[in-house]
Amino acid sequence: MYSHDLTTEIPPTEFPLTDDSDPQCPDTGRTTGRPGPGQSHYRHRHIEEFDASGLLLWPGLVNTHHHLAQSILKGMPAGIDADLNGWLPAVPFAAWPHITPETMYAAARIGFAELLRAGCTTCADHHYLYDSTDNAMALEAALIQAASETGIRFVLCRGGATISGTHKGLAGRTGLTEGRDLWLQRMDATFHRHHDPAPDAMFRLVVAPTSVIHTTEPADLLEFGAFARARNLRRHSHLLEVQHDENMARVLRNLSAVEYADSVGWLGSDVWYAHLVHADPLAIQRLAGQRTGIAHCPVSNCRLGSGVAAVPAMAAAGMQVTIGVDGSGSAESGSMVNELMQTWLVHRAVGGPTATTAHQVLEWATAAGADLLDLDTGRLAVGACADLVFYRLDEPRFYGVWQQALAPVICGEPILAQRVMVNGRWVVDDGVVLGIDHDDLARSARRERERLQRILS
Repeated sequence: MYSHDLTTEIPPTEFPLTDDSDPQCPDTGRTTGRPGPGQSHYRHRHIEEFDASGLLLWPGLVNTHHHLAQSILKGMPAGIDADLNGWLPAVPFAAWPHITPETMYAAARIGFAELLRAGCTTCADHHYLYDSTDNAMALEAALIQAASETGIRFVLCRGGATISGTHKGLAGRTGLTEGRDLWLQRMDATFHRHHDPAPDAMFRLVVAPTSVIHTTEPADLLEFGAFARARNLRRHSHLLEVQHDENMARVLRNLSAVEYADSVGWLGSDVWYAHLVHADPLAIQRLAGQRTGIAHCPVSNCRLGSGVAAVPAMAAAGMQVTIGVDGSGSAESGSMVNELMQTWLVHRAVGGPTATTAHQVLEWATAAGADLLDLDTGRLAVGACADLVFYRLDEPRFYGVWQQALAPVICGEPILAQRVMVNGRWVVDDGVVLGIDHDDLARSARRERERLQRILS
């Protein structure tokens, strides 16, 4: 049996836990140990109990890189067989001028539903749809509203471009950039309105230009770095997803991509990059020397044919390794479980059966991700935030699994998170995301998808 009192309390034990666990819960949104001798298990009212037999308890998964706006752009014919350089102008940047707040709201709810139903409780979204119009801030507001309604722990990685530069998606397009002064003004307003520095924050802000190579000038990156440090904000961007980043860094700056990032102060323990597929051993050494992190997105990297990041080498060198789902327009999935299994498998295909272990992958997707975001989540530990996932293992495909505690990693999808708790509050019950009207979402998603299809066909 599992019992809880408004939020949750679990015993001090290593995760994962299975059906013989007996977690208890107070109303703090954090986990505590078992009561001592003479103390009651039920110090609070409104005790709820449910039968957790056959369920696997994990800490909530932490997704460190997403593009939620793409959740309504899955499988677009124009980009289905393209590499990144062809996909960018054909899919997300073709759609951007036609994305309304209603589109963003529907897309975000699709993405959050996918994440929560697969056991992800924290999402860092790299949202870069910022131009000089008022629509840009309306899109941001729609995204934040969707996060609040679904109850997911949300990190807004506030992107945007100050120049079109050499970015393949922005090439030949006008009106999709935002001047540095406007960027700083808007970012500061969002910081004061929403950012919470607490370790159990439900909303965090991150400084995250779309690209440090293509869409910002060196002076911009220096200014953005100073902005972040003055407010104790973390920083994020894309880097070395494809060789184009390296080539243009050498053409424009006469430096490698990582050397250039270092020259403008964009390496460090407060910085992480998505992808880093084309980071060579020297780049990895420089990144690791300053404890820079990676959001590894293997499904998207495989789908676009970008390659396989040398994540085992990065981990061995001392980089912070975490996992992200990337945009669903280039992965067609928002499931962290899908990413975990792919992470476990793809590096074995390249480096042999000891290249990655299931335990290691689980650590990258939980505690490592939480540490990178400076959040007190990702662990079943006394005092940690109560972000919990209960997976169902009562399907035939799991009956023969010996290491059931690792079933989501080694068996992958389909798997159902029967119940999900975020910060001590249930957000998924019986596999249903409680903060979403699913009939309304189905109607609005279909309406927005069909509208975009008519415009872009």
